[in-house]
Amino acid sequence: MRDDKKQFFVVVMHILFLLEIFFISSNGANIWEDLALPAEHLPYYFFSHGDVRDRCSRSSSCPYRELVDKVKCWGYESGCDANNTMSYPSCPEDAPYGWAKGKNDQMDQFWKSADFGYVRSRLEELTVFCKPESEADSFLSCSKYTRFCRAKKIYLDFTNAKLKVGNNRYREDLFKPGDVGGHCAMDRTGFLAEGEHKSPLQSWFAELEQYRSLDFRPIEDRKCDLVLDKPTIFIKLDAGVNMYHHFCDYVNLYASQHINNSFSRDILIVMWDTSPMGYGDFFHDTWKAFTDHPIIHLNSWDGKKVCIEDAVFSLLARMRYGLYYNMPLIPGCSGSGLFRAFSQHILHRLNITQNGPLESKVRVTLLSRSTKYRRLLNEDELIAALKSVGELEVSVVDYTHKFPFLQQLQVTHDSDIFLGMHGAGLTHMLFQPDWGVIFELYNCDDTHCYHDLARLRGLHYMTWQNMNKLTQEDEGHHPSLGAHKKFTNYAFDVSEFMRMVMSAVDYVKTHPRYVAEWRRKYGKPVPEKEL
Repeated sequence: MRDDKKQFFVVVMHILFLLEIFFISSNGANIWEDLALPAEHLPYYFFSHGDVRDRCSRSSSCPYRELVDKVKCWGYESGCDANNTMSYPSCPEDAPYGWAKGKNDQMDQFWKSADFGYVRSRLEELTVFCKPESEADSFLSCSKYTRFCRAKKIYLDFTNAKLKVGNNRYREDLFKPGDVGGHCAMDRTGFLAEGEHKSPLQSWFAELEQYRSLDFRPIEDRKCDLVLDKPTIFIKLDAGVNMYHHFCDYVNLYASQHINNSFSRDILIVMWDTSPMGYGDFFHDTWKAFTDHPIIHLNSWDGKKVCIEDAVFSLLARMRYGLYYNMPLIPGCSGSGLFRAFSQHILHRLNITQNGPLESKVRVTLLSRSTKYRRLLNEDELIAALKSVGELEVSVVDYTHKFPFLQQLQVTHDSDIFLGMHGAGLTHMLFQPDWGVIFELYNCDDTHCYHDLARLRGLHYMTWQNMNKLTQEDEGHHPSLGAHKKFTNYAFDVSEFMRMVMSAVDYVKTHPRYVAEWRRKYGKPVPEKEL
């Protein structure tokens, strides 16, 4: 009898295993692959998704079972111990405090303004402005100044929106009262108090200002021409032809996913553009990290009544005290876990892998410019000097729209040292390896822009210091401001240039993460001469 029970148990377990395999395959893909998160991020994900963690621990097909017992958290979750967070900013003792009251306050300000503390602050601000009375009702909540909002069963009437005329991407007159709303109890007074940041790329106040309590349930009462049952994210975009500005969009979208506690790609993203104009997007491949579906343009809904089961209004690129444009970054600190996680997330989902370190060379990438201004007048001479050093693997690139963006990311991610003149292309530093050096050859007196971005990413930053060894072609010719250092070209002293490059090489070779990755890849200690 016992043998029969044992045999029965074995058969049942085998059937359950086959059912599990069937369930995975019948859903079209392996559910664990669908998570599509870097291995380092999975323990953080499991912390706030206990159901997924428990399912993984019970599933023989889950490849992450060894990670389910690792307790890690981003830092904004309830019950998150500070010792288990991804990282905390580096603020050396001798670094200036800036406007902070002391070292602890300095670190706290950096974390709250530029790290996962920013997510925590937005979560703590969330206020319900339209309260449901039942599960069938609508819902609206927003952070302070409507910088981020969530809505359930929202009704949007574009019948008279006229989205296919004009050239204003950020019209504020789309709706009249009741054209946007839901079946819930609206705190109109409370909502109107959040209008201080009303501006195209700073808040959603203009778009939701006419939100009203409706006397019907939009979806259940069939008031819609179009019903979206997939989670939907609205976003207003900055300049798609400029990497610095457009990646403000992507960073804020990623932060919004943290606020919403979901990283699914089975979502819809709607570009809130109130014009019929096209949107030039040199970096459109990046959307693949966020959604499996085509980006929806708002004007495709012109003349329709649209209802959405679950909507998020994303953080925006030019918010006051936002990420990273308009951010007053506290001096003296670097290393935002949020920005490092963003880099890892994008690279993982776009299948960009690290091919280094090389065994005997340091990889240097020089960003050339084919623009009218900020060109290197003696570029050939500088390149020849770089290539004369045997321990350097030198690449010269010009990241124009003709250079496929995913290939750009691969080159950048394989750059131990990335150097170039002040310009949006330096935003590529976000995707350098952790041990990377960003060398902004000359900042053209814009001292904080890329230095601050390097601090956010946690990279070592360098820029030209000896002005006696720099030659400016002329005073510069801004079209309206006259003499301007960004509107001319430059030559650099070769010896000083190489001195700075070799200083960067020394930094890379002694970086703990470079050393650890070198040892992991080659299975031996780094030779003394390499250090």
